[in-house]
Amino acid sequence: MPTSTAPAASGTVPAIPHWIDGGEHPSQSGRTAPVFNPATGAVTAEVALADESEIAAAIASASRGFAVWSGYSVAKRQTVLFAFRELLNARKGELAEIITAEHGKVLSDAMGEILRGQEVVELATGFPHLLKGAYTENASTGVDVYSLKQPLGVVGIISPFNFPAMVPMWFFPIAIAAGNAVVLKPSERDPSASLWLAKLWKEAGLPDGVFTVLQGDKLAVDGLLSSPEVQSISFVGSTPIAQYIYETASRNGKRVQALGGAKNHMLVLPDADLDLVADQAINAGYGAAGERCMAISVVLAVEPVADALIEKIVERISRLRVGNGAGDADGEPDMGPLITGIHRDKVSSYVDIAEADGAKIVVDGRGALVDGHEDGFWFGPTLIDDIPTSSRAYQEEIFGPVLSIVRVATFQEGIDLINAGTFGNGTAIFTNDGGAARRFQNEVQVGMIGINVPIPVPVAYHSFGGWKQSLFGDAKAYGAHGFDFFTREKAITSRWLDPALHGGIDLGFPQNS
Repeated sequence: MPTSTAPAASGTVPAIPHWIDGGEHPSQSGRTAPVFNPATGAVTAEVALADESEIAAAIASASRGFAVWSGYSVAKRQTVLFAFRELLNARKGELAEIITAEHGKVLSDAMGEILRGQEVVELATGFPHLLKGAYTENASTGVDVYSLKQPLGVVGIISPFNFPAMVPMWFFPIAIAAGNAVVLKPSERDPSASLWLAKLWKEAGLPDGVFTVLQGDKLAVDGLLSSPEVQSISFVGSTPIAQYIYETASRNGKRVQALGGAKNHMLVLPDADLDLVADQAINAGYGAAGERCMAISVVLAVEPVADALIEKIVERISRLRVGNGAGDADGEPDMGPLITGIHRDKVSSYVDIAEADGAKIVVDGRGALVDGHEDGFWFGPTLIDDIPTSSRAYQEEIFGPVLSIVRVATFQEGIDLINAGTFGNGTAIFTNDGGAARRFQNEVQVGMIGINVPIPVPVAYHSFGGWKQSLFGDAKAYGAHGFDFFTREKAITSRWLDPALHGGIDLGFPQNS
């Protein structure tokens, strides 16, 4: 897992602390990482990178918080959840501005992220119904059997930079509703959203220690993975790190849901509405500057539609405006910068690879600049045609605004290409043929499928997660999977004897009667 270190904050920029025991906890580790404004390239803060003592303090605080919170009545817990929901809804604009300042995405996209996360908060407010056990009276003569759902204890959440609010909200509302205490390790690239959420929880009445923010790098991650007090790990990020998280946490006896990378395809049949397809390819390929695991990065065009589709996409790209996500005199742009200069250069290297492998760069986003923000981490929307499927630029996740066209001769060839990939996160088909769509949804080996929908992120009462190298562990995020993941069941067999009767001695194995 890559780490980024810099000298301790000098006082010229703010120091971003941990949140432990219900308050800001300045770090004493002496290690920090720079936080950038991606639109300007300027360092706006230094975030703490925890040492072993701070990791231990965060987990110990969460353990104390769990002892208190797990004893709260269902009604009292629900009151806190509703209070958090109302505060978030009233002040979500503040959070959107924080996300844009550190991630770079445009404000409307940041707001969309919050609203999708808020769906899980809404789901979690109804948790009493979802945490009910079951009861069987007189399962055997005079014997009742019932089950209880109880919280795990301290749970760890390790979230990525691309959705600093939504991805944590996929997990922590359900975990907290179920009675657990959360230690959130946000990305060190955009850590401030987590602190804002922690303060909101405190205002909502959550006891100290139930929501802890541990700032850090790999040392903090490994501390959560190895601590015997942490009962589960929820992670979203790249596939190599998801696999590391899964293997390490599982080896240490923890429950794990680790969501990895993606290479999402859009299959376009000749009967599709190409104007609709072009609009959706733009939205799904270049929204959030392509920094999302559900971005469409490959369009499989069943011939003879490729040339016409490319023409429509190019025309739409020409109208896109790249700029500061916070907006300027001309209003809000369509697309902001990438998160860091290092990531921009990595995205650019994949375009270099595609070109070297013989692909045609139809629209080139390398070297993009924005007037007045020349030091920002800019990369323009990029369109690649005829990319060989043997190219690393086709096979690997780029995580940037790069859309590739692959021409296929048949519907079956398109399905075969999707199924041959190592990832299985999301995919889409665009067609007016119901039979083709039905066959696609049955045959494609992917966890989330869109039919004329380019980014098929399930609503909160379903569950989010892919197949193959896109998901490690059995539990997906939120929905029914979320409540199962953050609770464990006790089955209780109970007998209360009639005082007038006595069972007597029987050394045989108990039997139903």
